[in-house]
Amino acid sequence: MDAFELPQADASSLIDRHELEERVQQTYRALAANPQTPRHFASGRDVAILAGYPRDLLDAVPPEVLERFAGVGYHLDLATLQAGDHVLDLGSGSGTDVFAAAALVGADGVVVGVDFTDAQLATARRAARGIDNIGFVDANIDRLPFDDGSFDVVISNGAINLSPVKQRVFAEAARVLRPAGRLAVADIVSARPLKEATRRNTELWAACIAGAIPISAYLDTLADAGFSIRTRRRNSYSFASDRAREACNTYGVESISLGAIRKESIK
Repeated sequence: MDAFELPQADASSLIDRHELEERVQQTYRALAANPQTPRHFASGRDVAILAGYPRDLLDAVPPEVLERFAGVGYHLDLATLQAGDHVLDLGSGSGTDVFAAAALVGADGVVVGVDFTDAQLATARRAARGIDNIGFVDANIDRLPFDDGSFDVVISNGAINLSPVKQRVFAEAARVLRPAGRLAVADIVSARPLKEATRRNTELWAACIAGAIPISAYLDTLADAGFSIRTRRRNSYSFASDRAREACNTYGVESISLGAIRKESIK
């Protein structure tokens, strides 16, 4: 099958979801346990600073959370967070963006992180003890346990590319947002479709590479879910391993940040 004929946003026919989730959870359990161990991607405060996070905003993040940061760009400025906003973070990991967003929305706002890796959630929940406007939920980002229109803003950093059903993720994000709600994402995309053998490699999926889809397909999937793109930019981001960088060069894999608005009415 030619690469251009392969499904893009929906890769469920290419990869066993259970196997993929096990691989992703294994990767991020290891990050939670030993954040300094070398892997395909870098992590920690220095990575966040290079991504563009303001240093004073990072000061609001507990150190044990920040050292496990594995985002691929800065996107919170595109969310235009306001005091009192209710915010949902898809694939929140150990919680860096949740704590940062909570500092921006203030005591009258609420920030909820969703993740499915137990060790990451454990780190996040320990750090959030005693903070009333932060919460973490164990769930898949394409099956959200929230009512329609529950949030003003949805954010996500480096997590949607890990999903083999991106169309469902974006549809769920639109569903839980109020009309005209805001979406801000940092994610990994490609310039060209990846080869089928690469897209079937769960190790490269967990490394945030094999799940990358062409930017055109990514934007089309967002539009189909009911979003209007406001802002898009390239991020200065580099993977840590030679193998990952080689794949990036082959397919034009890169990090982007984008901001979008949910249309007043969606399908």
